[in-house]
Amino acid sequence: MAEALDPEGFERRVAQYVEWLRISHFSEATARTRAKRLGYFVAWCADRGLTRPAEITRPILEGYQASLFYYRKANGDPLALVSQANQITSLKGFFKWLVRSNYLLSNPASDLVVPRLTGRLPKHVLTEEEVERVLAVPDVETPTGLRDRAILEVLYSTGLRRMEVAGLALYDLDMVGRTLRVREGKGRRERVVPIGKRAVAWVEKYLHEVRPRFVVPPDEGWLFLTQDGQRFPRETVSEMARRHIVRAGIGKPGSAHVFRHTCATLMLEGGADVRYVQEMLGHVKLETTAIYTHVSIQKLQQVHDATHPADRAINGRADSGAAGDKAQAAAE
Repeated sequence: MAEALDPEGFERRVAQYVEWLRISHFSEATARTRAKRLGYFVAWCADRGLTRPAEITRPILEGYQASLFYYRKANGDPLALVSQANQITSLKGFFKWLVRSNYLLSNPASDLVVPRLTGRLPKHVLTEEEVERVLAVPDVETPTGLRDRAILEVLYSTGLRRMEVAGLALYDLDMVGRTLRVREGKGRRERVVPIGKRAVAWVEKYLHEVRPRFVVPPDEGWLFLTQDGQRFPRETVSEMARRHIVRAGIGKPGSAHVFRHTCATLMLEGGADVRYVQEMLGHVKLETTAIYTHVSIQKLQQVHDATHPADRAINGRADSGAAGDKAQAAAE
């Protein structure tokens, strides 16, 4: 006979909390992610003989926060600061709900300090040439290769997140107007983004030649399908992108998100207004998008050298080196 579930134990309370998230119209992705993060905490507690939320005190939570700080991955790297912050944020949300639901009298997580995140530059951004090398990897003579090329083109053209690409339906794509409606964006925020002609052409080719072979009745209308006719999972979007990036041999790691970074950076380098890019990426705060302006500073410096009157005058002289030295000496 199976052991009865403790009505006041972590397993029961976490399940109730996740159900509440869904009932409160949080996205399914948020519900799954918070359940996963809380699972790490519950396992940590179980190793210490703690099985109920009522047993948790602030010192215990601070001990868990310290364990996140000192944790090392298999390769020796620490847990990313954003991962630590997400873990603590999920804990604070869980314990706040426990108090609100009268399962706890006080909140031991109320004074936990979430690690402060500074504007983090993307680790890797691809050049235009590198992107083209990655896009050329899928074998478009095969159904899966053609589908993969279409997905990569959408990622590069629109800067969508992997979950947003996985959540695209057939009616979200307007091939005539060249727009995509993103209904499953972060925070359930809906937006419409432009999509380039080349990306539309590849998606149209996929729709005509591949999707009819993959679809399994009843057709639920998802844009990108697996070979089994299922909705293309967001995790598989990342795995597919990572595989093609490695095969391209560009010497940079990355997965689906690197196309988002690259799209934003190259558009800003090309002269796009940062507020336009903000709208396209679905960022609530302009500061989030402004991170990419730092990534493109090298390009801006090149433009400055080529166009600013002072530098242009020096660069155009045959004795630019000597002139530069004299100018510097005079200034000093």
